[in-house]
Amino acid sequence: MQRPGTIAAMTGATATELLAALEAMPLTEMLAASEALTLSEFGALVTYSRKVFIPLTQLCRDVCHYCTFATTPRHIKPYLTRDEVLAIARAGEAMGCREALFTLGDHPEARYNAARDALSDMGFASTLGYLRQCAADVLAETSLLPHLNPGLMDAQDYAALRPVSASMGLMLESTSVRLTEPGGPHHGSPDKAPALRLAAIEEAGRAAVPFTTGLLIGIGETRMERIEALVAIRDLHARYGHIQEVIIQNFRAKPDTRMAHHSEPSLEEHLWTIAAARLILGARMTIQAPPNLHEPESFVQLLRAGVNDWGGVSPVTPDHVNPEAPWPQLELLETLTARAGRVLQQRLAIGPHFAQQPDTWLDPTLRRRVREVVDARGLPVVDGWRPGIAQTMPFDLPIGDTALSAQIETIIARAAKGERLPEADIVTLFSAEGGDIARIAKAADLLRHETRGNVATYVINRNINYTNICLYKCGFCGFSKGSTRSERGPAYRLPLAEVAERAVDAVQRGATEVCLQGGIHPEFDGDYYLSVVRAVKDAAPDLHVHAFSPLEVTHGAQTLGLSLPDYLTRLRDAGLASLPGTAAEILDDEVRAVICPDKLMTAQWLEVMRAAHGVGLRSTATIMFGHVDRYDHWARHLLAIRDLQAETGGFTEFVPLPFVHMGAPIARKGLSRSGPSAREVLLMHAIARLVLHPLITNIQASWVKLGPDGVTRLLGAGVNDMGGTLMDESITRSAGGQHGQICDPNAMAAMARAANRTAQRRSTLYVNQGLVELA
Repeated sequence: MQRPGTIAAMTGATATELLAALEAMPLTEMLAASEALTLSEFGALVTYSRKVFIPLTQLCRDVCHYCTFATTPRHIKPYLTRDEVLAIARAGEAMGCREALFTLGDHPEARYNAARDALSDMGFASTLGYLRQCAADVLAETSLLPHLNPGLMDAQDYAALRPVSASMGLMLESTSVRLTEPGGPHHGSPDKAPALRLAAIEEAGRAAVPFTTGLLIGIGETRMERIEALVAIRDLHARYGHIQEVIIQNFRAKPDTRMAHHSEPSLEEHLWTIAAARLILGARMTIQAPPNLHEPESFVQLLRAGVNDWGGVSPVTPDHVNPEAPWPQLELLETLTARAGRVLQQRLAIGPHFAQQPDTWLDPTLRRRVREVVDARGLPVVDGWRPGIAQTMPFDLPIGDTALSAQIETIIARAAKGERLPEADIVTLFSAEGGDIARIAKAADLLRHETRGNVATYVINRNINYTNICLYKCGFCGFSKGSTRSERGPAYRLPLAEVAERAVDAVQRGATEVCLQGGIHPEFDGDYYLSVVRAVKDAAPDLHVHAFSPLEVTHGAQTLGLSLPDYLTRLRDAGLASLPGTAAEILDDEVRAVICPDKLMTAQWLEVMRAAHGVGLRSTATIMFGHVDRYDHWARHLLAIRDLQAETGGFTEFVPLPFVHMGAPIARKGLSRSGPSAREVLLMHAIARLVLHPLITNIQASWVKLGPDGVTRLLGAGVNDMGGTLMDESITRSAGGQHGQICDPNAMAAMARAANRTAQRRSTLYVNQGLVELA
């Protein structure tokens, strides 16, 4: 058998084959292979859950010989009250916690009259019934997500608890029946029978519950028995895909237990088992080691062995299972994590891979709560900022190296040479953490300076949205109305005379461009769009007409029975000068099928732009991101734009448009995220500069979405254009944007100056129209 340097070497192997291969490897080689796998999937990211620990009951029918958590009714009341549960949860919420970890003994009512009587007095038939109520209370009264560790459960139990928890867990500990025999640590503990625990973990898979399990090492098991347990976990996960993390926990001897004098596993043995878990379970599995069960100086070694998660760490409550081992301070944990070239980030009770798929892994009652707080990685956005809100866009660009810095530098160097990056490299850039984010921003800004100089450009323009009545039902759009009786506000259709008047007014206010877009009105055909262009050109002959998304162009061509080139030629001859690159959203049909299923698909959007460029019309290109999309979708979009630009050269600029969620139907229904995080916004603009170099040299930031401070910050991350003055911005405002409808030349100059740049007026096609100073 091969040495386990790759996942493929582990797939399907028996425990005997695996142990032979692993023990044939020097530990250093084994650790290096494990670290490489970890970095290939998680990069520099190491997660933890900021939680409170809620010990609902410390009564248990089991008598594990190492346990100090379980006690008897003589020493403690049977259950926390609901008020006590909520008090702990609220204290955690006040400290920024996001998880309520419920831990409890296994079925205490089966052993203790006191437990049965207490449950009866509260009106519950079982501990699990009471747990369900307490978890529901935490969900109703706080923002915390419950994670439940209730012990053995069956299908009915999972069905009852799934609606009130984001995830659940049960430590397998070991598959060794030998440990349950007299003298073994699990003797007298019926719930520790390996077959029962494996059956409970399997039921969790059938119930589609994101599940945490793991091994407890050093309690008398052999290495072979550890491997057998890992293989059992591997095979269950292969069947159901539900194991969100595997804990490799080291036994700690505790006073006043039967195993108080039992020897503890060495650090080397713990590292060996962590690496074995990574190599057997693969790159995508989250491997956890509790940080409070080792001395801080060993944290770097644990990470390099394959750990990518520290588990739940509480700033409020102790570890009730290991009360002798306090949690490390989060600042210390962050510092020690950084020493291994990693970056510490919060996660939810549900792991990030699972949070990306809430329809699969969460009860309908919880999906919205998770979607609203996470970014595209499935990690919580902790700074409270979202695009469109009247709040300064936060920036925190730490310096320093990570374990991926050399790889990031290599990708950046290839982009700077103008190479077409593969999708995987672009995803790596979007996944950057810590000082690598600053690295990407700096590299993008250097390219900006080399290609566009030290000016920040803008165009004086006016938006004219001639109708908000639309046949299409795009989930992200808060602007369009289905009819004149829409419950979402008044619908309108501007007369052509008013469109012309607004164009004249725009010229009088200094505009050189008018941007025309609207909904797909049921009465519109191709002649209507031609009439709009003629109305503007008749009233304002010198005005640049920048109009009609690819959807409008397609609609116009189809209604007249014309090919795209023929219809675009008619529009051009009527006075159309360029096209906005809207309706692109995400150029990936997997996403479009969710957010705009009745709209143009990717190939159709690209074909309109190809045809427009072919008849001499230039266009912009956009991406609208931060809703149901992922980093691989963003990478495909950028490459689609780059490839078409390499073919036609027709794009003038690239404009990232962060999703503004407040008034968007898909967000109001709880079916999307709440827009991208500030980190993702920064990376999108910077990475666009790198990926599109040198084919598209203008990267624009939207003041409508980000506000003046956001634009100023992005001018230092590869952006060279501030967009248009707009005068009548209504689409983002309809979605809940709070940054106003106009950004006049003075405001543009102020944004540029704040970034140590000089504002420069431009035409739509980027002809210089003069530098601008503050009035």
